[in-house]
Amino acid sequence: MKKLCLIAFLSFLITGCEDQTRNPFQGFEVVDLTHVYNNETLYWPTSPSAFDHDELSYGMTDGGYFYSSYWLATPEHGGTHLDAPIHFYEGKRTVEQIPVAELFLPLIVIDVSEQASANPDYRLSLEDVQNFEAAFGPVPAGSAVLMRTGWSDSWPDALSYLGDDTPNDASNLHFPGFGAEAVRFLIEERRVKLIGIDTASIDHGPSKDFMVHRIAGEHNVPGLENLTNLDGLPPAGAFIIALPMNIEGGSGAPARVVALVKVE
Repeated sequence: MKKLCLIAFLSFLITGCEDQTRNPFQGFEVVDLTHVYNNETLYWPTSPSAFDHDELSYGMTDGGYFYSSYWLATPEHGGTHLDAPIHFYEGKRTVEQIPVAELFLPLIVIDVSEQASANPDYRLSLEDVQNFEAAFGPVPAGSAVLMRTGWSDSWPDALSYLGDDTPNDASNLHFPGFGAEAVRFLIEERRVKLIGIDTASIDHGPSKDFMVHRIAGEHNVPGLENLTNLDGLPPAGAFIIALPMNIEGGSGAPARVVALVKVE
């Protein structure tokens, strides 16, 4: 299945490009799904620190050339990032153990922004998935499924985005997420390889048992959190590239996530 997904991805590129030697992405729009990292980046409220990017060197050197260098420190789970399966399931894959071929996938986007605007604690239901499939066909095996809630419009305002901005307290958060029944169906029945969302967690804000994380982790399915620009993606037909920092033993990592959307 991994080889088939990669072959499908390469075929998708080749058939959409008129001149491979000039521009391999001609005929596609590249959509950046990643928030920039800076001192406004949002992290899980109980994270011990935030994004530290401190200058080590900046300016002209004695050799007559310009040189800049910085020191970087950040928790794994903040900003646009990937949750490795081990994040909530002992013995499952760490970041560097996720095959790269499983991070280049056909993309499905289920839009529940209307439901989420009426209920900040909304969870993707099995009925939502069934309604999507009735309109666009079955979710393909080996695909990535993103849930669009519209929450990224509030980034980086912590109160609006997380539902609460009390420091070091994650007990009163409010934002949408996947529902356990829907995720179990997507992973066990549709065999998806990756899930993601434009909120702070694949579980909804009030969750206390993090069941979606646990189901995904058990099946070695990574999760993407704090995505953006999902409104620029079609329900089906695009591809996702989700490349995390390759941290050995990592439970998660900052990621640069993009989508390739074929231009009609």
